[in-house]
Amino acid sequence: MKKALITGITGQDGSYLAEFLLSKGYEVHGLIRRSSTFNTERIDHIYVDPHVPDARLYLHYGDLSDSSNLTNLIYDIRPGEIYHLAAQSHVRVSFDMPEYSNNITGLGTVRILESIRKSGIDCRFYQASSSEMFGASLPPQNESTEFRPRSPYACGKLMAHWMVTNYSDGYGLYAVSGILFNHESPRRGETFVTRKITMALSNILLGKQDSLYLGSLEPERDWGYAPEYVVTMWKMLQQDAPRSYVIGTGEAHSVGEFVEEAFSYAGLDWSKYVMTDPAYLRPNEVESLRADSGKAKEALGWEPAVRFGDLVRIMVDADMRKAGLAPPGEGDRILKAKFPDRWWEID
Repeated sequence: MKKALITGITGQDGSYLAEFLLSKGYEVHGLIRRSSTFNTERIDHIYVDPHVPDARLYLHYGDLSDSSNLTNLIYDIRPGEIYHLAAQSHVRVSFDMPEYSNNITGLGTVRILESIRKSGIDCRFYQASSSEMFGASLPPQNESTEFRPRSPYACGKLMAHWMVTNYSDGYGLYAVSGILFNHESPRRGETFVTRKITMALSNILLGKQDSLYLGSLEPERDWGYAPEYVVTMWKMLQQDAPRSYVIGTGEAHSVGEFVEEAFSYAGLDWSKYVMTDPAYLRPNEVESLRADSGKAKEALGWEPAVRFGDLVRIMVDADMRKAGLAPPGEGDRILKAKFPDRWWEID
C-alpha cells in the first residue's frame, strides 16, 4: 500500500487530494495544527477513527515552524510521497504579516526538505508553488517566464520553489514544484475573493447583507476548478524523472468579470451591491496572470474540463444550497455531465 503525507490536509486542496489518494488505495497521513477548536470540516466526511479496521486516514499534530517535530514525524511515518500544501496562503494578509508569512511559507518548506534529507527515507516531494511568483511578468506565463514577485507571500513561495530545485539538484531528491494558477471550489476559504463573492450573493438574496465590499475589480486571474488540479499534483510524482510544471486553464478573467458572472447567474445587477473598500487594496498589485500549460498538456495530459463560467456556476450553486436557497442548478448539471464518476463528495 502506498503511503502519503499531506501538509495542509484541512485546506481546500488538501481535502480534495486526501479523497483522491484514498480512492487510489493509499494510506494517507495529514499534518494538522493543534487548536482549542476543530478546523477539520473539509475532511470530516472521510475521517474514521484510527482504531476502526482498515482505517487509512491518520492525522498528526505538527507545525511548519517546528523542525524537530517534522523530522520525527517524517521518519516515523516514512511516506513514499509528501504533498506540501500548507502555507500562510492569503496574499493580502502577507503584507500585514510578512515575517510570519515567510517563516511558514518559505522556511517551512526548507524544514521539510531537510527532514527528508536527514531521515534518509526514499520519498518523492511535491511543493505547492504559486502563479503569484510571476508577479509583474507579462502573460502568458510558463516554466521559462521570469519570476517578479509582488507580495511577501509570493517571495516566500519563490524561496520555497528555488529550495526545491536546489535539493533536487544537490542531493538527488525527487522534488518537484507545481506552479498552479488560481484554482477555486465550494471549499475555498471564506476570505478569498471568489468565495467571498458567492457567499455574499447568497446572503444578499436572504436579506442578511446589503453590500459586498471588495478591493480592485481590475486584476485578471486564470481561474480553474480545484479538484482537477490535485490530480495533476499526483501525476507529477508518478513521472520517471522529477520536473516542475505550470498548471492553469489558459484563460484570464478579471475580478469584476467574476462578480458580474455570479450576480447575473442569480438574476441580480451587481452594480447595485458592490462597493470598493481601500482596506482590501494591496500595496503591490499583480495585474494579470494567465497560464501557458503546454508542457503539462504534453507530459501529463493536462486538459481542464471546467472553465470560467462553469466554475462560477458551481460555486454559486453550492453556496446557495448551503444557505438553504434553491440554486439555479446549472452548476450541478455541469458537474454531473463532466464528472459522472467523480471521486470527491458532493459539496
